[in-house]
Amino acid sequence: MYSMRVKSVMERKKLLVAPPGTTVAKAAKLMVKKNVGAVMVVTEKRLVGIFTERDAVFRVIAAGRDPQATTIGEVMTPDPVTVEPNEIFGRVLLAMHEQGFRHMPVVENGEPVGIVSSRSALDPEMEEFTAETQRRLSLR
Repeated sequence: MYSMRVKSVMERKKLLVAPPGTTVAKAAKLMVKKNVGAVMVVTEKRLVGIFTERDAVFRVIAAGRDPQATTIGEVMTPDPVTVEPNEIFGRVLLAMHEQGFRHMPVVENGEPVGIVSSRSALDPEMEEFTAETQRRLSLR
């Protein structure tokens, strides 16, 4: 698995994009709806930043900012480290670990085409088990 190309393991379905003017509250609702931990912030189809669940906690909630008034463009990580689809997945995971990332945008010609998350490294059965467990917990 670690020698596979990123394009083989990246999550296209979980790619969530939004413009910088999107409020944190709206972005959070979109993240919940799609069950993702990151939003690719785009302007004219070009990746300009990434907004993650950690950004919401550290840069918004803990900082006492209003999620209804704060935009993701104000609290995103600008110009994030990206990877191309043909990169080796193991190298990407190592870079994510070394730099403390949980998500890395996959881009082609500056345009987001997918995302790699630390969860991508999980065995597919474990990922399915985790998703089912989360679904069951949300029904309580």
